[in-house]
Amino acid sequence: MRTPTLIIASLFLSLSIHNGLASGRKTNQQDGTSILYGKASFYYGKWIGRKTANGEIYRRADMTAAHKTLPFNTRLRVTNLRNGRTVTVRVNNRGPYIKGRIIDLSLAAAEEIGMVKAGVVPVKAEVLSGNKK
Repeated sequence: MRTPTLIIASLFLSLSIHNGLASGRKTNQQDGTSILYGKASFYYGKWIGRKTANGEIYRRADMTAAHKTLPFNTRLRVTNLRNGRTVTVRVNNRGPYIKGRIIDLSLAAAEEIGMVKAGVVPVKAEVLSGNKK
């Protein structure tokens, strides 16, 4: 009789974890830093050479990212949860504005974590610092 209960509990736990990834769940570590979970996309094309929200010029080779609310120059370690590859980026733009996405990466950052072919991947984004270059 206990086996069905454990199976049901495991199912609810796995669904909770999955739903947390899709919703941009945020956790705080004991050291006061934050970890964000959600989906990442990347941007390039018509954005290359244009000004970002903080006034910098977007370059495809820069390790930068767009986030809706984190302060500019916040550094993040972004991990592709499908393959475990990581990249460190600096927030210099705002976005993404598509439901379920928590971060937009520059093309170089997306290439570094192997997500270009997929386009959108689940990620973990760890806040490393704020307001530092």
